[in-house]
Amino acid sequence: MIRALTRRSDPFSPSPIRAFVSYIFLFLWAAVVILPLYWLFTTSFKSPADVNNGPLYVPFADFQPNLNTWQELLITQGNFVIRPYTNTIGIAVIASLCALIIGSSASYALSRFTYAPKISLILLGLLCAIGAALLTVAGVPWQLSIVVVIGVFIILSQSIARRFQRTIGNSDIAFWLVSQRMLPPIAVILPIYIMYQQLGLLNTHQGMIIVYTAVHLPLVVWFMRDYFDGIPLELEESAFIDGASRYTVLIRIILPLSMPGLIATFLIVLVFAWNEYTLALFLTGAETQTMPLLVAAQNATRGPQWWNISVLVTLMLAPIIILAIVLERYIARGILVGAVKG
Repeated sequence: MIRALTRRSDPFSPSPIRAFVSYIFLFLWAAVVILPLYWLFTTSFKSPADVNNGPLYVPFADFQPNLNTWQELLITQGNFVIRPYTNTIGIAVIASLCALIIGSSASYALSRFTYAPKISLILLGLLCAIGAALLTVAGVPWQLSIVVVIGVFIILSQSIARRFQRTIGNSDIAFWLVSQRMLPPIAVILPIYIMYQQLGLLNTHQGMIIVYTAVHLPLVVWFMRDYFDGIPLELEESAFIDGASRYTVLIRIILPLSMPGLIATFLIVLVFAWNEYTLALFLTGAETQTMPLLVAAQNATRGPQWWNISVLVTLMLAPIIILAIVLERYIARGILVGAVKG
C-alpha cells in the first residue's frame, strides 16, 4: 500500500502522495493570494457601520451588501474618481508604451551591436550637462545654455578628450542603465521637481509621462536584453543573406519572435507605473492626480475610510487582473524563454 502511494508511473509524474502534498500547498498558497482580494471586494459592498462592527465575512449571512459606496463615488461624486482614473490610465499606458519602444530598441542594440565609447567623452558630457544646469540656475536662458555647452563639448572632445583611449563595453552600458533603477525615487525627486518647475512641467500630463518613462526604462532594458540574446542570431544572418534589410528583419523576424517578451515586459512596467506614488505626490496637482494619491487621501480625520479605499483599489486592480488573464499565454512564454537559453 505504501509502496503504491510512493511509486511514480513515469519519471515526469509525481507519486500519488507527493501529488497530494503538492495540491495541499497549492491550495494554501491560493488561499493566501485570493483571501485579500475577497476581503477587499466584499468590503466595497459594506456600509461604514458594517466595516466598523466587523469583521464580517459572508455576504447575506453576516451583512447585507449594498451599492451605496459605489454610487457615492462613481455617480454622486463622479468627477472625483473619473478624472484620477483616466489620468492613471493615460499616463501609465502611454509611459509604458514609450518605455517599451525606447527600452526594447536599446536592448536590441546592446544585444546585436558592439559599443566602445570612450570614458573621457562620457565624463566630458556629464560635466557639460552639469555646466548647463548651473548656467540655467544662474539665470541664463536654457536654450542659450544648451548651445554654449554643445559648443564647448565639441571643442574639448576634439582637442583634449580624444587623447584618452580607455573605453567601456556593452555590459558596462547595460549595468549602468539597470543601476538607475536602484535609486529610490525620493533620492532624485528634488532635482526633478526643480527642473520641472523651471520648464513648466509641474502638474502636466506630459511631465508625468516623461518621468515615468525615464524611471521604468531600465526595467525594459533589463528584461528585453536577455530575451533578445535568446533569439538565435543565425535567423537574422540568413535573412541578410537573402537580401533583407535591417528594418525588414526587425519587423518580420524579431518583432514576431519577441512578442511574448514585449507583452510580458509591458505588463510588468504597466503595473509599476500604475502604482507609482512618490513621483506623483510631488509632481502632480488637482488636474493630474492619479489613483494612488486618491487612495491615500481616504485617510480622513476620523480614520481610514475603508469602504472608499476598497472601492478605489478594486477599480485599480480590475484592469490589471483582466489584462493578466487575457495575456496569460504570452506572459508565461515571455517569462520562460530567458530561462532556457543556452
